[in-house]
Amino acid sequence: MTKILAIETSCDETAAAVIEDGFRIHSNVVASQIDIHRRYGGIFPEVASRQHILAIGTVVQDALIEARTGWNDLDAVAVTYGPGLAGSLLVGVNAAKGIAMARELPLIGVNHLEGHLYSNWLDATDKNRPPRKKFPALCLIVSGGHTELVLIRNHGNYQILGRTRDDAAGEAFDKVARLMDVGYPGGPAIEEAAKGGNPAAHKFPRAKLGDSFDFSFSGLKTAVLRVVQKYTKVDKLHHPGNLNKDSAQLPLRTMPVADIAASFQMAVVDVLVSKTKAAADEYDVAEVLLAGGVSANTLLRNKMMAGIDRPVLVPPLSLCTDNAAMIGAAAYWRLQAGHTAGWDLDVIANLRLE
Repeated sequence: MTKILAIETSCDETAAAVIEDGFRIHSNVVASQIDIHRRYGGIFPEVASRQHILAIGTVVQDALIEARTGWNDLDAVAVTYGPGLAGSLLVGVNAAKGIAMARELPLIGVNHLEGHLYSNWLDATDKNRPPRKKFPALCLIVSGGHTELVLIRNHGNYQILGRTRDDAAGEAFDKVARLMDVGYPGGPAIEEAAKGGNPAAHKFPRAKLGDSFDFSFSGLKTAVLRVVQKYTKVDKLHHPGNLNKDSAQLPLRTMPVADIAASFQMAVVDVLVSKTKAAADEYDVAEVLLAGGVSANTLLRNKMMAGIDRPVLVPPLSLCTDNAAMIGAAAYWRLQAGHTAGWDLDVIANLRLE
């Protein structure tokens, strides 16, 4: 039995968890900053790091209390050291170092993307036995900062088949939600706005990029912008007296929000599913995994399961967004392989999964 205290502070969630043997969740505490950053329409890095400082002690203590675990019951401390916001990562890494050093425990540095991947190891039907995974597997990681197709040959053995060349899928959701003023975070806001909309109302582009497994969503975002502008540009002929007012835009006619949102969402999902299916077929994987915040999208889940002729596994909704349980799951396998970190562990904001 191996119990790991895991800490995750890569972006705007202060999280701590106690994980046993890489799959059993004893606690998973998350302090969200969504309400704070909503006023900015996105993450404000300096605010995020300061909030982590305020929350980290309480979150770690709550995780131990909820898990009914004392300091002496722990076998290791794990922490995300990248990728992410440097200031946010520093809070978590320094907290983990302090705990590990004080308690004389092994320190394990975990790649945030590897954590998302291992969120699929936490949904065990039999709580006394870890979920079985077949290799090779293919994981689509889709979040606010990342869109990557990862071939998993075994624990710790990864190959990046494709990644975004510009905007990540989650980033595109956030930007389009801001364009349409439907709320924040963009993923759930667009999904809600798309209800009742016609996904075929607008023929938004799907970037194929030839035979590559890479992604691109910047052209799609621009196409949505052009449609939105048709409904928000100032009419200089009919509103000359309003040109110098602070409000630079006047509605010309009612924007079909549901149709635009549904068409945009379908365009993103189509590309994600088609690229994943092509990679799964070419590498003949045993199963396909979804991970990351965008994997909570209902349309994506349904289309992926319907469009791929092999098992498609998705984590519970609570484990799609950033959390520390997934970091603890990944850390267990790193510990089993003897991969621990030194006291010189530093944050790497642009860390890649290789």
